[in-house]
Amino acid sequence: MAKDWFAWHDLYNSQELLQQRLVIVQKYISNSLDDAPAGTIQFVSACSGDGRDLLGVLETHPRAKDVRARLVELDPKLVERGKEAIAKLGLTNQIEFINGDATLTSAYVGAVPADIVIIVGVLGNLPNQEVLQKLIRNLAYFSKTGAFAIWTRGQRDGFNHAKRVREIFQENNFSEVDFQFTATDNLQAVGRHRFDGQTIAKPLDEKFFEFTGTPETARLLVSTP
Repeated sequence: MAKDWFAWHDLYNSQELLQQRLVIVQKYISNSLDDAPAGTIQFVSACSGDGRDLLGVLETHPRAKDVRARLVELDPKLVERGKEAIAKLGLTNQIEFINGDATLTSAYVGAVPADIVIIVGVLGNLPNQEVLQKLIRNLAYFSKTGAFAIWTRGQRDGFNHAKRVREIFQENNFSEVDFQFTATDNLQAVGRHRFDGQTIAKPLDEKFFEFTGTPETARLLVSTP
């Protein structure tokens, strides 16, 4: 049983479901880089873990040098591991990894609006649908018109959580570009949506979501029956 988020991320080495999800997320990040216009591509990532989703793509993508990114993660050990990976890629001057509270919009000032917003591993750790709606509404502050938001959501308890997520994105001026379930029993959904609205100058809420998940409950969500 994972006792902290640092140990939880080591499950990527053994859990097929997490590995499948990561492959899809990285495909959508790569596609978003391909779809981005010429010039600088700004990323932000909330609850970034060790940044392996983005960094794994930048290791080989031809537009890696165009990327500027801010990753925000509360666990200092994950941040340190992410910074080591960034240094190995030679991207230290392009990517800042912040050890801070990803639920606060102030953590992203100066890095938004972005071209690509990553909220992977977040939506399944919210307390209720009201908070989910608040998070997605606030993405109008994080996103340039035409920006991509990449997200994940588990499907463990019989309710079609991904369907509701997709509906809320649509209600907030996001068009679906890609959507896919993991191969293992459709237990994890990954989506990519494009923001078609107008960027707002100030966030609607300073604390735009609450992260209430724990490593123990998250461990159960990625374990196949």
